[in-house]
Amino acid sequence: MKNETIQIRRWAATVIILAALVGGGLLASSLKNWTRHAVVGAAPVAVPMAKDALPISLGTFTNGFSSVLKPALPAVVNIHTSKVVKQKQGMNPFGNDPFFRQFFGDQFGQAQPRPEREQSLGSGVILTPDGTILTNNHVVDGASDIKVQLSDKREFQAKLIGTDPKTDVAVLKINASGLPTLPLGDSSALHVGDLVFAIGDPFGIGETATMGIVSATGRGGLGIENYEDFIQTDASINPGNSGGAMIDLHGNLVGINTAILTGGGGGNQGVGFAIPISLAKNVMDQIMTHGKVVRGYLGVYIQDVTPEMARAFGLEQAGGALVGDVSTNTPAARAGLKKGDVILKLNGEPVDSRNQLTLRVSQTPPGTPVKLTIWRDGKAQDMSITLGELPENSAKNEGEESNGNSALEGVNVENITPDVAQQLNLPSGTQGVVVTDVDPSSQAATTGLSRGDVIQEVNHKPVHNVEEYNRTIASSGKKPVLLLVNHGGRTNFIVVEPTQ
Repeated sequence: MKNETIQIRRWAATVIILAALVGGGLLASSLKNWTRHAVVGAAPVAVPMAKDALPISLGTFTNGFSSVLKPALPAVVNIHTSKVVKQKQGMNPFGNDPFFRQFFGDQFGQAQPRPEREQSLGSGVILTPDGTILTNNHVVDGASDIKVQLSDKREFQAKLIGTDPKTDVAVLKINASGLPTLPLGDSSALHVGDLVFAIGDPFGIGETATMGIVSATGRGGLGIENYEDFIQTDASINPGNSGGAMIDLHGNLVGINTAILTGGGGGNQGVGFAIPISLAKNVMDQIMTHGKVVRGYLGVYIQDVTPEMARAFGLEQAGGALVGDVSTNTPAARAGLKKGDVILKLNGEPVDSRNQLTLRVSQTPPGTPVKLTIWRDGKAQDMSITLGELPENSAKNEGEESNGNSALEGVNVENITPDVAQQLNLPSGTQGVVVTDVDPSSQAATTGLSRGDVIQEVNHKPVHNVEEYNRTIASSGKKPVLLLVNHGGRTNFIVVEPTQ
């Protein structure tokens, strides 16, 4: 009897345990579905990880960044230049006195110009063990004597291989061997927030390294150089740093220090610029190969598309490059590109600004066929153009920006007569109306519209006289007006906003 009782208790305990396990499983499943979160015993959820998200471990930089800078510093050099200049001819204070002129002659009043030697300092970067050095054009511009001093105090006479003022790049060569060099990095891989170091010789005090971050990339339209694609940084860049190195956290050369914005303070304000090494290396290679830089050429005078212009041309948003003028007998003219076309894409890649298009065309070899996507007559269309070679003596291939916040109140115009055309040196057959007066307090004056400008089109309609001009302006009512203006022989578009 006792054994039977024990067996019954064991059987009951087993049933209770099984019931508890089943009930626990059901409860866990119910809780998972109810809370929508995993609980103990549920299948694991895979967490996606960002690809290539492994940053450089800063654990090795226990004492700072000397491991990065120590091998890089010897590859940055000091550049000392000098040139002879003549002072402007001055006047002797007694030159107009008849008494002195009677005894000393007319030449007495002329102070003879005296030659003077100007000196300047800069920096450079050694790229090859046999002494090829990259620096800024403005460091060596006009120099008759160029000396390079290494970190070990050795000094060499440098030979100027070539320069490119349009990007502010120069290439030097010294007669040496076994020199330390900097490996080239990938400037296109830089992102805002990346750590960078600027190395140079500011104020001639000696080799100096500063640290900061990449504040911006692709910075252009600053008017510093003809072709701009700057890396902006808050690493201190001061006079004498020009031509020095910008390196990344791996110690690779990613830029050539070139300029700062002082804000009127005269020194570093945390806004410095470097030429990306991808651009500088391309320029250097062409100088070494051709003795000059060969650039692609469209033959257009372009400007940025503001929001006002975008509305006037029927575009959904600002962007692209607006063709203000097309030079005759150029690739653009032969392909049929016209005033008023908006270039939206180059080889399928969007064009964000005038500066971007100019830079990309300049870096494409002459003779290369390219495809443009343009906006014309309210729709997009493709056009093929074979680039020419940019003439060496050409001016900036870009238009002045017209911000468009103008009004025609305070603007007076007249017909173009033969006398007016001769006085303004206008080409024969120029059509339009000439601006005779602009109220300085008007919005038109703030856009740069000035006396002597010729208004050739209003809202894409040619105007031949004052009557047509007035009629077209009147029909625009309170809507913005688009003008095609010939200013000094170049045409560009201006959006005219009604006075509020």
